[in-house]
Amino acid sequence: MKKLLILPLLILSAFSCHAQSSKTKQDGEDIKPVGIIKNLSDSALLDVVQRQTFRYFWDFGHPVSGLARERSNNFYNYGPEVVTIGGSGFGIMGIVVATERKWITREQADDRLLKIVRFLYRADSFHGVFPHWLNGETGKVIPFGRKDDGADLVETSYMFEGLLCARQYYNADNAKEREIRDKINGMWNDIEWSWFTRDGQDVLYWHWSPNNGWAMNFPIHGFNECLITYILAESGTRYPVPASVYHKGWAQGSFFKNGNTFYGYKLPLGFPYGGPLFFSQYSFMGLDPKGLKDEYADYWEQNQNHTLINRAYCVDNPKKFKGYGENCWGLTASDNYEGYSAQSPTNDLGVISPTAALSAFPYTPKYSMQALRHFYYDLGDKIWGEYGFTDAFSESHNWYAKSYLAIDQGPIVVMIENYRSGLLWNLFMSCPEVKAGLKKLNFESPKIN
Repeated sequence: MKKLLILPLLILSAFSCHAQSSKTKQDGEDIKPVGIIKNLSDSALLDVVQRQTFRYFWDFGHPVSGLARERSNNFYNYGPEVVTIGGSGFGIMGIVVATERKWITREQADDRLLKIVRFLYRADSFHGVFPHWLNGETGKVIPFGRKDDGADLVETSYMFEGLLCARQYYNADNAKEREIRDKINGMWNDIEWSWFTRDGQDVLYWHWSPNNGWAMNFPIHGFNECLITYILAESGTRYPVPASVYHKGWAQGSFFKNGNTFYGYKLPLGFPYGGPLFFSQYSFMGLDPKGLKDEYADYWEQNQNHTLINRAYCVDNPKKFKGYGENCWGLTASDNYEGYSAQSPTNDLGVISPTAALSAFPYTPKYSMQALRHFYYDLGDKIWGEYGFTDAFSESHNWYAKSYLAIDQGPIVVMIENYRSGLLWNLFMSCPEVKAGLKKLNFESPKIN
């Protein structure tokens, strides 16, 4: 029997009392956390990390809506009432993983998903599109910014990346799963993608508000984390957009084409050095990059090389930050010692975010496993806690986050699973609407032929 060394669980500063009191046992037994377990095999370690990270969505999910809270700690002027649409989409994909791996029963999953889809069905939406944040009890919009109090097309895309996977997985002919599928289809069909071309322009706009209209004025150009938004907009059933929106809007951004080489790796698209690693992760939690190509890029090459460039930069460590190296890498958006930022090779603050390397498992399994073992065994006393790894750390600043964020925990569960089994990739790519949308744009993929 393996010996367990149970570490004291991280207590969330400025939130611990509220977090404990706001947890509600729901949909069956909680998943129990574990500490550092010595001498785990690679497979067993992946099991532990996925399962404990999933607790963020299962045990810490909002007790009324079932959706994922934005973060585990109070931040600025908001707290546990705030649920996040995009992070909840990632959490729904996590529920699929948990069902498949039997951390929860299918009946428990059905009950939680029914809670979620019934809540979403009556929650605030605008032309079928959800806001970035909702109040987890009332379903009313919580403004993300002074004028950002309406629809968020990108966050909604992440939600439906998850919901469509759930629709494909929970396919039993019983009342609960029929209702889950029916409500997902109803909400999916109601999304007015074409509204967000702002009177027929060849580009999608990120925001619209009934109070402020198009005041945010944010056209979505590539290349970044928003590819999934364009794919789903092309795949819409009632209100799709024409292919010209993809080619003239997404593909005409100032930082769309790259073609340069960094640390020996060619980067087809995007910012110098590729930008933060979530660019190669969020859209590809459902969208399978293996063999996925269009006239602009081979997306496996794009994502793998982006990851390898990010790691090579950390190994090179031009700013000489403490801790960086072959086993400690990964720059992406996360909390940091100053607040929050999108870290990358061109915005390097000395902050490593575990989600960056761990959500890159499909692209760099050897290097991601090296990072995982370092995070768990060498730094676990500082960054391993009740919901997996905390958000980020900086050894140079002797700073270790106490926080967990939905948008960072979710990709760890999902992308490790895609590395192990391809589960979410297979489900998402099986959607007939997605196949049709990709074909409309002349994408190639073994999953759509």
